Amino acid sequence: MTNVLLAGLMHETHCFIDERTGIDGFVIHRGQALLDRRGDGSQVDGFLTVAARHGWKVIPTAAYTGGATGLVEHSVFEAFWKEISPQLTAAIADGLDAIFLSLHGAMVTTEMGDPDGELLARIRATPGAEDLPIFGVYDLHATLTPMMGALSDGLVSYRECPHIDSFDSAVRAAELLDRCLKTGLRPRQFNHVSRVVWPPTGTGTRDGAMHALEVAARRMEKEIPGVVAVNIVGGYAYADTHDAGVSFGIITEGDEESARAALMRLNAIAWDMRKEGIPFEHNLDTVVRNFVPNDAGPVLIVEPADNIGGGAPGDCTEVMRAFLKYDVADAGVIMVDAAAVKALQSVPIGGRATLPIGGKGWRLDPGPVTLDVELISRSDGVFELEDRKSHIAGWLGTRLDIMGPSAVVRHRGLTILLTSAKLPPFDLAQWRSQGITPEKLKIMGVKAAVGHRSTYEPIASASFTVSTGGPCTADLTRLPYKHLRRPVFPLDP
Repeated sequence: MTNVLLAGLMHETHCFIDERTGIDGFVIHRGQALLDRRGDGSQVDGFLTVAARHGWKVIPTAAYTGGATGLVEHSVFEAFWKEISPQLTAAIADGLDAIFLSLHGAMVTTEMGDPDGELLARIRATPGAEDLPIFGVYDLHATLTPMMGALSDGLVSYRECPHIDSFDSAVRAAELLDRCLKTGLRPRQFNHVSRVVWPPTGTGTRDGAMHALEVAARRMEKEIPGVVAVNIVGGYAYADTHDAGVSFGIITEGDEESARAALMRLNAIAWDMRKEGIPFEHNLDTVVRNFVPNDAGPVLIVEPADNIGGGAPGDCTEVMRAFLKYDVADAGVIMVDAAAVKALQSVPIGGRATLPIGGKGWRLDPGPVTLDVELISRSDGVFELEDRKSHIAGWLGTRLDIMGPSAVVRHRGLTILLTSAKLPPFDLAQWRSQGITPEKLKIMGVKAAVGHRSTYEPIASASFTVSTGGPCTADLTRLPYKHLRRPVFPLDP
């Protein structure tokens, strides 16, 4: 019997917002609950599927899964380590063969810039784990550090943005572990951190620089002897750490010289195409003023500066204000506003209320917009995803209970879905579960960068990425980096 220990630590930390993330910002699966995630479409499910295929005995410890929020209180990381450390020691005593980690890779705590690297260091420092194979999976928007490469055998990143391959990437990583266990060949990892940082809007893999890099990576996997995986990491621009940004990793059973030469070729592509990673953004007022309704599907007004999936509050008001300014009919927006939802609890369905909506989570937003609204519906916010491959499924599975109590209100031609907690707009079931048919809307505000594309763009007649204020700005020169390596593009032209 092959014994493999499973642990997970996932968080994408925005270092430029005031929010702090405590233990209540994480969904935690322990022991049997971790094994019960088989079939939910997540990273963990991908690993468990391979484990079952090869007859491994899985030792489930804990998986801490957080979204994209502010700096994580360091006590959360220590609590996680306190949970898994004794289980690791016990598993080693019972005969442990390998370790598999389900990671995000862009976590930052109040005391530590590279908790993923620190986790690996602590595992390696555990007696008996010095030479155990360590494999795992991490997000394309991770911060790939030298420590992560040096202390593990095979960490595999997503290849797609939008992230429709979370499950598949975990499968690839677990199959590499199986290859290692069966052949006895221990691959080595070589990483390179470039001098380029791109905002999330520049990291989509279906076109532009990231597409060119992914094409080159897949070619290298076929042509370079010994190479078993090439990782293209778009990085997370809002992680104020030394190694944030675009980076590359090669997992190889071959020679170091070939691997490092390949890394330099990838680096050259990123540098030559560096300006393509800073995408154009339209003027919001111009787009909405010139909007003409059509029957081919809604027009998307994409607002990456308030990208919930990147750590923004999801309640910035500029797009909503534009819809109101031009009195657009059949418009829809989602706003995170727990206070507004709570204020509606005593209002009957069909009743009216005057509410200050949005503008509470970002100090530079113009502030709440007070509207007279009709209450259309209320719910507990729980729903099943339509897209089992959506990014949110890769984190938490297909049944979501994180949106919190929700309400739908209407003001003139504007429908507003109010949620109590942040949920990235990665699945249209978020609308449908609240009684709204998104295809019937003429224009929609979308608080995302790239992750919405796989589900929203198929129903859309057009899409405009607009420039607004918010903590996930595409203009990285506006951010007060303190720890990022320098010089780096675009901060140092």
